[in-house]
Amino acid sequence: MIKHTIIAASLALLAGSAWAADGGAPPDAQRIKQGEYLSRAGDCIACHTAQGGKPFAGGLGLDSPLGRIYSTNITPDKDTGIGNYTLEDFDRAVRHGVAKDGHSLYPAMPYTAYARISPQDIEALYAYFMHGVQPVNQANKDTDITWPLSMRWPLGVWRWMFAPDVVEAAPAGQAADPGQAEVLRGKYLVEGLGHCSTCHTPRGFALQEKALTDADGSAFLSGGVVEGWLAKNLRGDMTDGLGSWSKEDIVAFLKAGINDHSATFGGMSQVVSDSTQHLTDADLNAIAAYLKTLSPVNEDATEPLAYDASAAQALRTGKDQGEGAMTFLNNCAACHRSSGKGYEQTFPQLALSSTVNSADPTSLIHIVLKGAQLPGTATAPTQYAMPGFDWRLNDKEVAAVVSFVRSSWGNQASAVSAADVAKVRKNVGAAPEPQR
Repeated sequence: MIKHTIIAASLALLAGSAWAADGGAPPDAQRIKQGEYLSRAGDCIACHTAQGGKPFAGGLGLDSPLGRIYSTNITPDKDTGIGNYTLEDFDRAVRHGVAKDGHSLYPAMPYTAYARISPQDIEALYAYFMHGVQPVNQANKDTDITWPLSMRWPLGVWRWMFAPDVVEAAPAGQAADPGQAEVLRGKYLVEGLGHCSTCHTPRGFALQEKALTDADGSAFLSGGVVEGWLAKNLRGDMTDGLGSWSKEDIVAFLKAGINDHSATFGGMSQVVSDSTQHLTDADLNAIAAYLKTLSPVNEDATEPLAYDASAAQALRTGKDQGEGAMTFLNNCAACHRSSGKGYEQTFPQLALSSTVNSADPTSLIHIVLKGAQLPGTATAPTQYAMPGFDWRLNDKEVAAVVSFVRSSWGNQASAVSAADVAKVRKNVGAAPEPQR
């Protein structure tokens, strides 16, 4: 306790000295700590830290349809970072999408979601980035976008067309109903700091999110393709959404990266590792409570899928000699079992999986080709991994096994073609198709 008190006092003294040097009122250590927590909730480190680079120093390449954009240095370095930003400058960049020098930011910076962050939380974030982050002198990189697409003025038009109004006050106070208060907190985190719609909402003609909140329609959080992965439907659909997941299932997934239904993969693995596992149980429960309020996209499909053991019996007795079944037995059954149920909290089940039953098979094909690895979390530190089969299976074989999985054990998804696999193989940089 004494050690913690000394550390806190030292941090407060250091922070106060730095803030005073900027000519403003010094934040206390608690304010900086709050800002650090909020930066975790916003997963700022994910985009603003290059692989092998220093925290928040930028330089991470972000692919877009226009070309590659590099994240910026947001450490308090005065020459290359945001050390000369005032609170107003910081707020303008984070919530309005406009840099200190007046140029518009690319919406790879999710300011359309951050517009919902309260002014009080912006102040805490500013305190953390100015006084809780180590300054790093690292110059920013120019984009790889060629002229005329590199011109910035159209981004101002884009902001005018698609960016929401910035909130002017903190979320409403404590609701009379504790359950409603929890849902409102979850709504604030999902729609704002968590910027979940950035990946989990489909894009429109101008690459804008088709819905920024649930009030904008059922496209919100209905799923979107990002970097060769399908960011799944987070609405209440039974087959491909969260309809069959309990609130506890959602919390477990965000905390550990795995639950009885699924395991994380792609960009979501990083989100769990760097962001959601660090949130309080109260906030995780609030996020789950809010997600469970979202109605399904398909209002008519209200019944969950039912398990069917016929595929498991056919595999065990050798009655199914089809290419998909044999490929599954030779490559997949050791971990996912002939029952399709996998091993609890280790290898995820394929039977009745929302990932398997998604209309878009992108993620399933991607995983078969390149594999995936669980993040190491405090709750589930073992990083189980699935190898990629891009070097071993040709497009026809991958299509056969994916189609088999999507139609077995009660799964009811459509078949996949070799052409579908070839497209994903190219887009995700998998190994060239092996020749037989």
